[in-house]
Order: sequence, then structure tokens, then C-alpha cells
Amino acid sequence: MKYLVAGLGNIGEEYAHTRHNIGFDILDAYARASNITFEDKRYAFVATHSVKGRTIILIKPTTYMNLSGKAVNYWLQKEKIPVENLLVIVDDIALPLGTIRIRSKGSDGGHNGLAHINEVLGHSNYARLRFGIGNNFPKGAQVEYVLGKWSEEEWKLIQPRISIAAEVINSFVLSGIERTMSAYNNK
Repeated sequence: MKYLVAGLGNIGEEYAHTRHNIGFDILDAYARASNITFEDKRYAFVATHSVKGRTIILIKPTTYMNLSGKAVNYWLQKEKIPVENLLVIVDDIALPLGTIRIRSKGSDGGHNGLAHINEVLGHSNYARLRFGIGNNFPKGAQVEYVLGKWSEEEWKLIQPRISIAAEVINSFVLSGIERTMSAYNNK
């Protein structure tokens, strides 16, 4: 059985460790814990890991956030992975800082990466892990906030939450979406 886990973000040093790149940071934490590395491949940085006979393909799209669907669709097709085995990891300004919310499907919630995935796939029936980045910004400053770096205080607070979010990947693969939602949505 194969699974695709897409952590969304933007490539380039200027975007590294920004709030919008939490998907990349979570996959990097998972890769470190699993002792695997990413390789630059078509439309994404890709790493492969096996857990109890299941293959997990991790992708960090290199298409930039707003074209994430291109990478997700390409790797689903290339690896012949059913959409039920897709988990997308994104930032969410509607959730308090560090909150982890897992859903089996849903709207894009105004997130351009999810919107593009929905557009390319033609539906929104895939699992997603939303990681709360808070909304501590003045009116009109959403872009700067989302593309801004974490403060030292925020980073200390979210580091353990990133580790928990990385655990969600194995839970999704081994236990399924329903059990994973029960185990992690209130953690």
C-alpha cells in the first residue's frame, strides 16, 4: 500500500521557516525522525519511507503554494496512489497557534494551495492536516503575516506541536483517517 503526504510551502530561502511553510517544516521533522532525506525530483522534493509494509511518499512541492495541485496530482498519478491515501499538510490562520485539526475532506478555507489542489483534482475529498498559525495581524496585513517568520516565542511554542503533527503521518497510514482524527484533533 502506498500513501502520498504533501506538506505545502514555498521554495526558496526567503520562505524558509515562515508560517506559510509549516507543511515543509512538519515533513522535515518527520524526515529527521525517520532518518530519510529529500531529493529534488519533478515538481517536488521527494522522500520515501516504509512503515510496517506501507510505503509513504513525502513531497514538498517546488511549484510554489498557489500551484500545489500540479505536484500533488503528478505524484498521485506517477505512483498510482488512490486519493483516499493522500494527506495534505497546510497552515491555517483560522486556527489558534499550534492547533492541529485533521479532516477527511472539506473546503479550501481560503487557502490558495488547497484551492489549487481542489481545482486540479476536481474535488476536495482528501485528508488534510491543518496547523494553526493564529491570526495575530492587523487588518490588511495577512500576506505579510503568513509569509513572515515565526517569532522566537512562537517557535518555542510550536516546536513540540510540529513533532506531534509529524506523528499524525504514521497514524494516518497505519490507523486510517477516522482513528487519527479521534486521536489527534483534541491533543
